[in-house]
Amino acid sequence: MTAADAQSPTAPDPSFAGRTYPPGAPHRVSAAKIAEFAHATGAASPLHTDADAAHAAGYTDVVAPPTFLVSLAQSTEAQYIEDPAAGIDFSRVVHGEEDFTLHRPVIAGDVLIPTLTVERVRAAGGHTMVTTRVDMADESGAPVAAVRSMLVVRGA
Repeated sequence: MTAADAQSPTAPDPSFAGRTYPPGAPHRVSAAKIAEFAHATGAASPLHTDADAAHAAGYTDVVAPPTFLVSLAQSTEAQYIEDPAAGIDFSRVVHGEEDFTLHRPVIAGDVLIPTLTVERVRAAGGHTMVTTRVDMADESGAPVAAVRSMLVVRGA
């Protein structure tokens, strides 16, 4: 093996497609984090920051913007990205796209349990496209949301 071979990137292992990791640690959603995210993203609805407005709209507390779940999904994806057997060099990862499926609104006080599935790993134009899905359930196991991400792992 030459020094150049040792430095060339490895491709993600395609056998990880279909793998589901054990559920992640429960995550309690706070009103403060919802308000912080709403402010940072310019989500101006009072439902995100004003408990009285949320109550008047029929919610028990403030409501998270749908994209609020991205931070929890990304921290859950670390199970896969940091798995040495997966073959991912994070310095070569570019975020491709993301979509959200909400089964119900995320409300302050919710406890969400994320579960990561690697849906697809495929080669494309010298790169590897990886699709992951993080399913969020409440403490009873009822589905709350799913976040699907497509990551591009750049080739050499």
